[in-house]
Amino acid sequence: MYLKSIYQLGETDDLVAISALAAHLSISPVSATEMIHRMVSRKLVQHIPYKGIRLTEKGRKQALAVIRRHRLWERFLTDRLGLPWERVHDVACQLEHAAGPEVTEALAADLGYPRKCPHGNPIPTAEGEMPDPEGINLLELTPGEMARVEVIQPEDTEILEHLSSRGLALGVELQVIEIAPFDGPRTLSIGDRKVVIGKEMASCITVQPVSI
Repeated sequence: MYLKSIYQLGETDDLVAISALAAHLSISPVSATEMIHRMVSRKLVQHIPYKGIRLTEKGRKQALAVIRRHRLWERFLTDRLGLPWERVHDVACQLEHAAGPEVTEALAADLGYPRKCPHGNPIPTAEGEMPDPEGINLLELTPGEMARVEVIQPEDTEILEHLSSRGLALGVELQVIEIAPFDGPRTLSIGDRKVVIGKEMASCITVQPVSI
């Protein structure tokens, strides 16, 4: 859980503040600091006082292994058990620590070695490499532009269910109709619906522009 969170928080900013990690995991800074000290002793993270932490190469490999298991379990839950894509994250969090490398690779083979999870995120390889992401952020689109949804990032089930209820899902095509003043909420056209989503939620969606 900790390594995965540090990796995800550090994707855009190499150094991760302890306060940011604690907030992400909904734990106290004291608890986060205690765990970080243990991870430093195991050479999984490097702690730079007053600046933050970053994964070592050993920590990065372990984090990617957890992410691989998590996203494969998400695929299993949707592809094999038929659970809705917006509801599998929490269950996968419970399963990601319940299987070793042998079961993980058997799971990958059974699923046909999928490249992406049900939310569109790339699945790390068995060798510990993360494929490059595809597409652009929804916030980069201007009014009139169309795009296809490629990734929906939030890990909060309630947010995912909210977005799903608004018609947002992988493969859906949308058009930006309007952007409120001062870079405010986006009005989107999805099929025959008009949907308004805030900037924060829009920032969690990756799209691939398509021609009108």
